[in-house]
Amino acid sequence: MNNQVKKQRTIAKEVSLKGVGLHTGMEVTMTFKPAVENYGYAFKRVDLEGHPVIEADANYVVNTQRGTNLEKNGVKIQTSEHVLAALVGLEIDNILIELDAPEPPIMDGSSKYFVESLKKAGLVEQEGEREEFVVKDVISYTDEETGSEITVIPSEEYQVTAMVDFGTKVLGTQNATLKHLSDFETEIADSRTFSFLHEIETLLEHGLIKGGDLNNAIVYVDKELSQDTMEKLKVAFKKDSISVKPNGILDNLTLHHPNEAARHKLLDVIGDLALVGTRIRGKVIANKPGHFVNTQFAKKLSKIIKIEKRNKVPKFDLNQPPLMDITQIMKMLPHRPPFLLVDKILELSDRHVVGVKNVTMNEPFFVGHFPGAPVMPGVLQVEAMAQTGGILVLNTVPDPENYLTYFMKIDNVKFKQQVQPGDTLIFKMELISPIRRGICHMQAYAYTNGKLATEAELMAQIVKVKEKES
Repeated sequence: MNNQVKKQRTIAKEVSLKGVGLHTGMEVTMTFKPAVENYGYAFKRVDLEGHPVIEADANYVVNTQRGTNLEKNGVKIQTSEHVLAALVGLEIDNILIELDAPEPPIMDGSSKYFVESLKKAGLVEQEGEREEFVVKDVISYTDEETGSEITVIPSEEYQVTAMVDFGTKVLGTQNATLKHLSDFETEIADSRTFSFLHEIETLLEHGLIKGGDLNNAIVYVDKELSQDTMEKLKVAFKKDSISVKPNGILDNLTLHHPNEAARHKLLDVIGDLALVGTRIRGKVIANKPGHFVNTQFAKKLSKIIKIEKRNKVPKFDLNQPPLMDITQIMKMLPHRPPFLLVDKILELSDRHVVGVKNVTMNEPFFVGHFPGAPVMPGVLQVEAMAQTGGILVLNTVPDPENYLTYFMKIDNVKFKQQVQPGDTLIFKMELISPIRRGICHMQAYAYTNGKLATEAELMAQIVKVKEKES
């Protein structure tokens, strides 16, 4: 059942919520908007010039004081985790979150209202398949300073366990587990953020909880509540009286679950790990989680996933009849031997192309390129990838024979493996952005012997050749 391919999802229509940011106290309108396949999650600041977009990416985490805060090119998004948790919990893959302030609304301090709004908008399935990182080995991150630790182990589905211990009598040790993501809405979404009285006092002194009233935070009273503090709290939270319940929390609200604190920490873990950018199939065990350890773990995971993706060699059947043989390639490409560096085309769509070159000792470049130890020059591998990409872009015009392809830019070239006589090179090119005005921006990979040999970002342009007068 678990190997069944799942489709990506977005929302059917846009939906908005209004509220205040917990730390900024600013009024904010947040709008969820549907997004195309493979878009992922991103925030858009519509209150700023140019409406800058910040992707929900662990590499943009700048600090984790009182929430997970992102920054890209000087533009900030504060406290992103409760919104992101709702998206993961509802298994939404692609969405744009528009904000007219730096911070999403805190609502009641949980993900409940976000889940309700997203469900109201309706979820729709998209064509693209959902990408999943299948955990095969144990991966861990430990924060030596706090003793916090997050580990992910292999599992049939995404599961999360959070264990909290703040060393206080009032809260004690609490655990929470989410066995199935489908239970997020009923088991986790309504668990609210919490604070200890000593933290609230500090935050009040520094003016840091402007948007906080006692309806969006559970306050655990971990010390004697002095008259002075009582008065400050009354003013801050606009209440006539404040007292402590027998279970050690302020009397502003009733717990939704006895272990609501642990469940909220679990919610935070899900929101922070959304910054990995890929679904996880594995069980996450978070011991004393916090935004710092969560996001450090997210950074580590995203690095591992990137490396795995890069080294993941696509499987192609080289014995199948090709989509295009050398004769058909020569009808399309202007290149000719000895400078025609692609032998077959295996796949071709409007977004990608796969080509093959068999490297033999008879290649003219081996005569001069280390005759005693022949190695295919890296620049010629790049040229071969570009020729394969040329097929992709020439396929968009009805008369490819009347065009030439020119390089515009080559970026991020990396040579990983030597290519020697007897090797078969497989080239895979994917569009980074749609082809416009004959300009093609591609991510290119060359594989040989089951490994990535070369990668590069290429930009090329096709130009029509004036027909010669007869």
